[in-house]
Amino acid sequence: MAPVIWGLDLSEFTWSKFGSKNMWSTTYYLRRTKFIVYQLAMILCVISESLGTSALSDYNDFQDSVHKLNSNAVLYNNNIVGSGSYNIFTGVYIATIFGAAFFFDLIWPERHESKAVKLAWRICSALAVVFMIGDLIALTTIVAARSAYIYGRGIDAATANVILQAQHHIPLPYNHYGRCVASVVFLWLGFPAVIASAVVMWMSIAHDKKLGPLSTHARVSREKSVAAGGAGGRDEEDSSMDMPTYDTNTRNQQPQAAYEEGPRFVENEQFVPNERVATNTTSDGAYAPYSNPAPTMSQAPYRSTWV
Repeated sequence: MAPVIWGLDLSEFTWSKFGSKNMWSTTYYLRRTKFIVYQLAMILCVISESLGTSALSDYNDFQDSVHKLNSNAVLYNNNIVGSGSYNIFTGVYIATIFGAAFFFDLIWPERHESKAVKLAWRICSALAVVFMIGDLIALTTIVAARSAYIYGRGIDAATANVILQAQHHIPLPYNHYGRCVASVVFLWLGFPAVIASAVVMWMSIAHDKKLGPLSTHARVSREKSVAAGGAGGRDEEDSSMDMPTYDTNTRNQQPQAAYEEGPRFVENEQFVPNERVATNTTSDGAYAPYSNPAPTMSQAPYRSTWV
């Protein structure tokens, strides 16, 4: 038996859940919409994060190489390092929140969640939008209007140009470096997807609290199936009432010694449940054994039956 963790039955975790038939099913409310916007938000933000990470690494390597060429020279790139680091955090956060929502909705779409869990989903999705807005403002401003520069004791413009010529593949202005620009572009593309993901998540939670996770047509279909199954069960129960029953009241109206209820041997007859078989009694009403014992199965005719 598969274990149950946090109320989630692991036996429901099957590879068939990842198939397109299940993933794009219309059985559950906003299922297709959620999976589209969740994946767009994750993919676009992760691409922006990856490009930003690459640019951040390049400028860190640029700083180390400048210091190696001239021990007095320092490359200032704190602004792109800070905004790039925050972009990484935002991308990981968005991928974690909406990736988890995507996974749980795919494997356990009808799971039960407490009020605290639903509130946590809402808060986390709202924070994703807030973090995204901050990331957009910071990264866009720095890439569009800021630049790295070389400074240090005894470092003039001519010395700085010599160092730049040795490291010509990394420009000082961030908006001249393609990876920085691409990171901002993908971040802007992911912004509406993050907002849509948060809105759809709130709508899904509100619908789940009121009507459950099923879509309208699936819910109506299931209700009809349950109603039909319930009616069928009642018909079977009602039909079972028509079956013959034993009359137990007459048993109390007759002496126990005079009548005995139980199976008897019938010769080519139909068994009548309420029929009683009289036993032998003495003159004073006392019970006496049968004078002629009932035949055994070996003595009975071929077509006789025991009832």
